Amino acid sequence: MTIDDYAELFGEEPGYLDFARVGPVGRTVKDEQYAMAGLLGRARFGTVETLEPEQDARVRAAAASLTGFRDDQIVFQPNTTQGLMQSLFALSGTVAMASSEFPSLPFSAVRASDSIGHLSVQWLDTDEGRVTPGNLRDQLTDDTTAVAVSLVDFRTGYLVDIEGIRQVIGDRLLIVDAIQGFSVVDAPFEVADVVASGGQKWVRSGWGTGFLALSDRAVDQLTPVLSGYTATDFDGMPLDEVLPPGRGAHAFSMANPDPIAEARFAAALEDIARVGVPQIHERILDKTNRIIDLADEFGIAVVSSRAENERGGIVVIAPAEEQLTVLSASLHNHGVSVTVRAGAVRLSAHVSTNEETFDMLRAAFTSYASAINV
Repeated sequence: MTIDDYAELFGEEPGYLDFARVGPVGRTVKDEQYAMAGLLGRARFGTVETLEPEQDARVRAAAASLTGFRDDQIVFQPNTTQGLMQSLFALSGTVAMASSEFPSLPFSAVRASDSIGHLSVQWLDTDEGRVTPGNLRDQLTDDTTAVAVSLVDFRTGYLVDIEGIRQVIGDRLLIVDAIQGFSVVDAPFEVADVVASGGQKWVRSGWGTGFLALSDRAVDQLTPVLSGYTATDFDGMPLDEVLPPGRGAHAFSMANPDPIAEARFAAALEDIARVGVPQIHERILDKTNRIIDLADEFGIAVVSSRAENERGGIVVIAPAEEQLTVLSASLHNHGVSVTVRAGAVRLSAHVSTNEETFDMLRAAFTSYASAINV
């Protein structure tokens, strides 16, 4: 599959530049949803019995192909947050993270600390919200047992150097919230011990899809807490006794997953594997370069990184404080979907972002410039 073939699978309305919030699903995912719902609706003899295990094996194999983990090191999760909670409730010692991370990480850590009592949280100082190997190195202590970071920071679009962080933290566990970069950033996930991601953003498989990947070392050090009846080594459903969690990533399962959600996620991941993450990343960099060029043309400050090795699909622009409302209104009036938060505008493009979308963005910037220069 070529990158153009992949882009043609999608058909979102022009003006959509909010993939860091949610990615509209494409034809493959919609077809998979329809097909699997049809199977469930007919319930032909033998279908229901095979639907669950087949889709679970399929989605784990698909996630493994994009992360470098083995398929037995992966367990399906309905979203990123549940995967992070599974990990942090299972962790002992001290986890270091920035308080500015997307709430999934700090909330999971604090909830685990408050509820279980064997985890403490070390809040990191950052370089304007960016966790780097350099600023992390000086803050590590002998008590730090794990470091948790986002692959791509949701506010700044900064692509974290997880390989550099791995070198700095040594044998401490490295926990990565990957949702803002998974499938569009060719990251060395294999250096991490825990990788959690959902599929509703860049994977474009809709809500209710995601995974948790655990290294063998993570399995050794994490104690499953949120571990249900599907998480034992018993072949079948354990009855009349509560068995201990199994050995491996499946110990972090709570109940039977939604096989239709697994099918949507697997189908999207299989398409991504066919075209290749490097090709997707290159196309998205081209789209984000054009957004940056337009912002520069209209004198709007770009506060996210301009270095290609430090960004995925997010561009953040910040007009003067008194002009933010004007810019937001101009984007809204021209049908451009973005996220406005904390005095800045986040724009995020994907491979299917088309010429009409750039024309709409230019028109919005033109209106903005006219309004502030009256």
